[in-house]
Amino acid sequence: VQLVESGGGLVQTGGSLRLSCVASGRTFSSSVVGWFRQAPGKEREFVAAISRSGSEITYTDPVKGRFTISRDNAKNTWYLQMNSLKPEDTAVYYCAAGATIWTMARDTAYGYWGQGTQVTISS
Repeated sequence: VQLVESGGGLVQTGGSLRLSCVASGRTFSSSVVGWFRQAPGKEREFVAAISRSGSEITYTDPVKGRFTISRDNAKNTWYLQMNSLKPEDTAVYYCAAGATIWTMARDTAYGYWGQGTQVTISS
């Protein structure tokens, strides 16, 4: 099983990026999938998660109104659209899969992780 993120990069404050996570080796259409991030010197933190149908979505407060998570089960892929980016969004972003709707924000609930993609926001 492999999760591969893409779409990271360097953008200026106020810019946008769209992260993608493509899964292979098994389907995650019945699982909660999500995004986490880890800034230098900080612990990994939850960013967003989406249920298998998309009916349940949750975000960490700092990204509400700016980030949008979505998924395409037919492609075994999920996305994180990030708008109005701020320097404090700078981090390595990880996609994850395998949680339930009761554990969407808990990193220990995810059994599958990508390798991470760097997002850097310049001021």
